[in-house]
Amino acid sequence: MLKLTNRGNKSVNYTLPAPCGGLNIRDSLDEMDASDAIKMDNYIPGDTKVSLRKGYTQYVRTKKSFLTLASYKKYNSSVFIGISNGQAYNLTSKRNVRTFENISFTNSRCHTFQYKDRLFFMNGVDKPKVFYVDETDNEKFEDWSFTGEGLIAEKIIAGSVSKQFLWFIERGSMNVWYTSEGGNIAGNLYQFDLSSVSRFGGHIMAVCCWTLDGGQGLDDLTVFITSEGEALVYSGTNPNDADNWELKGSYKIAKPIGYKCTLAYQGDVVIITEDGYMPLSKVLPLNQASNSAIAFSDKIRGLVLSRTANNKNKDGWQAIIYQKGGYAIFNVPVYSNFEQHVINLSNGAWCRFTNIKSYCWELFEGRLYFGSDYGVYLFDDGYSDAGNHIYGEVEQAYSNLGFDGLKKIQLLNPRTKSSTQYALVIYTNMDFEEREEAYAENLGFSGITKWNEAKWSCLKNPIGTKWQTLRGKIRSQWIANSSTGFKAGIVFKTKTRGNLIEWYDTGVRYEKSGGLL
Repeated sequence: MLKLTNRGNKSVNYTLPAPCGGLNIRDSLDEMDASDAIKMDNYIPGDTKVSLRKGYTQYVRTKKSFLTLASYKKYNSSVFIGISNGQAYNLTSKRNVRTFENISFTNSRCHTFQYKDRLFFMNGVDKPKVFYVDETDNEKFEDWSFTGEGLIAEKIIAGSVSKQFLWFIERGSMNVWYTSEGGNIAGNLYQFDLSSVSRFGGHIMAVCCWTLDGGQGLDDLTVFITSEGEALVYSGTNPNDADNWELKGSYKIAKPIGYKCTLAYQGDVVIITEDGYMPLSKVLPLNQASNSAIAFSDKIRGLVLSRTANNKNKDGWQAIIYQKGGYAIFNVPVYSNFEQHVINLSNGAWCRFTNIKSYCWELFEGRLYFGSDYGVYLFDDGYSDAGNHIYGEVEQAYSNLGFDGLKKIQLLNPRTKSSTQYALVIYTNMDFEEREEAYAENLGFSGITKWNEAKWSCLKNPIGTKWQTLRGKIRSQWIANSSTGFKAGIVFKTKTRGNLIEWYDTGVRYEKSGGLL
């Protein structure tokens, strides 16, 4: 006689928060915290949710690529300038784009900075240019007015400001040039040869002002970064006065990448290096070490190393702070395209942006723009990439879901909020498997695919789910899932061009091993 046995199997509900810890390319899969993500493309980690990035729209269309964007700021004038195919353009009004006459560049990729009412353009090939708006509100774009004994102006490739002195870098040498007096915007330049104090040789890549107290004051330092990864730190306020200018130390850091390798933020300076994005306060053994306002990039170091290995000599490396979005962008050339490594400034969590071909970035009146093929684009605008889909993918780190034993996951409940209905692909990878499921077509009102006009719930794609909105409220609904293992990693994928999506957490329902055959 067959006897029925009650195995006592019970379903367990578990809530797994969205991976607000962001991208982690440092820890092994079995040791990674469940709040992190193995992959996080085009989703931004926040404090309590992860959000799909917004898209971009075309601002100016041309036949050539824009390699330089610069913003000029004066109390009654704001001018947006771009350089494409050797020609400088006034981009301030998208409806009235015009060229600057009698000005041209051999190389359209320039290093720029503004001091007082002068915006300097340098590329190491042409004589540096300067743009300004004069007292009668006339725009001036002309060759700079500096001279100096032994100076070859065409070799000036980058520049910066420190202690009210302008510093200009001579391409491929240890020479930098500085103004004869602080505050000068024209006149004579003096040569400062750093070859006698450098221990590792190479050439100067960057000059920056580094503060010890978070503001600007007498204790600010002037730092020269060499191509061999040496930071020469000087204290004092006047390089013309031996009693007020002193070498504080020479420190070894990782080798910098490109002449746009520095990012100033809240008193600290982040250096783009072959070993990661490193705040000076983290790598120099001075009093303020480890007090950086920007998180160290150690968590994505593996990703950075994979990119610098083959792309460190390519143009396009740049970093920029986007205050409106609350994050910093590190632009990274990858083969013939680009990706962006993005850090949330409030919590230090990282993610990656993809499918943005950006040769350069610039802020103009608080909005973020990038130069690309066929024009200039306004970023963080709209819900598509110039009419194309935004592909979002998050692969959350593995979790035992509160139970170390074998389990069968039956249902998933991703709690999300969106601007319109959309199609979602969500599933679990078990025990470090690398299963890939295809993206689903967007079913929102802004997409081109309409309901019942394309295959959706079918044997080849059983996990596709039409996800709707609840008038701006969080959507909560259980959907089927079937997988067995000890640890589960949630995969969350969207393909959309009409939605603002926020993911808060995922409810998981599973059976413990006691109820499995």
